[in-house]
Amino acid sequence: MRLRGVAAALLALSAALGANHASVQAATPSPAAAATPAALPKLDTVTAHQGDIQDTVDAAGKLQLHKWADTYADIGGQVKEVLVAIGDTVEADQPLLKIAPALQATKAESNRAQMARLQADLADQHAQLEFAQLQFKRQTQLKAQNATREEAFESARMGASSASARVDAITAQINELEATLRIDEEARQKTLVKAPIAGTVVALAARPGQLVSAAQPAVALLRIADLSDMTVAARVAEDDVTRLRPGMAARFTTPGYPGKHWTGKLRQVVPIPADGTGEQGKQAFYIVLFEVKNRDHALMSGMSVQVQFVVAQARDALLLPAQGLGAPDKDGLYDVNVLDDGRHVSARKVKLGVRNAQQAQVLSGLSAGDRVLVGPVPAALAAPAPAVSDAGTRSPAPAGS
Repeated sequence: MRLRGVAAALLALSAALGANHASVQAATPSPAAAATPAALPKLDTVTAHQGDIQDTVDAAGKLQLHKWADTYADIGGQVKEVLVAIGDTVEADQPLLKIAPALQATKAESNRAQMARLQADLADQHAQLEFAQLQFKRQTQLKAQNATREEAFESARMGASSASARVDAITAQINELEATLRIDEEARQKTLVKAPIAGTVVALAARPGQLVSAAQPAVALLRIADLSDMTVAARVAEDDVTRLRPGMAARFTTPGYPGKHWTGKLRQVVPIPADGTGEQGKQAFYIVLFEVKNRDHALMSGMSVQVQFVVAQARDALLLPAQGLGAPDKDGLYDVNVLDDGRHVSARKVKLGVRNAQQAQVLSGLSAGDRVLVGPVPAALAAPAPAVSDAGTRSPAPAGS
């Protein structure tokens, strides 16, 4: 009986010890489990990288003729013949059209006939003058010898003087008529309208039979344009126009030539608002002009364009996407948080250069490849705050921790 009781006591003690060991194992984590870090939240970052950047002002605009000249009628009459058509290339002084002058031809013919009569009269008067001078010379010689009467001498002298006066009078009439004939010739030349410059006929209002008047030159008969250069007229908003300066680089595209662009340099900012803008509270727009080469005549007046004016640019610069930037401090620097090794965050002060809506040039504070957090630092990566006792002092860390 005593042996049976001892055995039962030993069995009970063994069971109790086994249960206690199991509870201790359940309460103590394994070494592998203790080394596993807590899962990090998904991080939104942007990476600093090398590249080119431009700060631009965008605007819409139109192509315009750069150099052109209108031609008008310098004489009244009727258009007799049009010698060119729209699109024709012409040289300077090339005939463009002919005008039949009203009454001008008849007047010129009459003046030429009168000139012929005066020249004949002048020849006759020269002959009479020569004869009168010979008579006067003879009478002068006879008078020296007292071989002629005084009346004959005076008559010869008067005859020579009268003949000379008639020659002078006819000569004056001829000179006056020559001036009139020169005017007639100029008028005749004006009946042939010529190109004032070399270029292309881009407008033609004249037609055969049309009556034209030099007294009403408001309507141009033709327009000649040099298409080797074009002018871009861009409409720039008042918020952006103050950033533009003459000499800035400009480029543009036009829907007619997808993927192709042209370049130029800003020539002028027109200092008054474009028509219909800036009134009654409306936003003002200003016309900004620059020229572009058009040797192949691919660009045409009136084409719509999308323009970019380059305000600033940097090549092979360290760039950071704009999502990683907030507002600058009083010194113009930006506070960013850099993810150093995937688990630690360091604060940096960043100085920027050229900036646009998408990215900014980094002048200092970052290196290529740095990952910058977008938004606030997650709590899992934030440095823990030190423990503080009720007395306001830091609590010492447990020994052996």
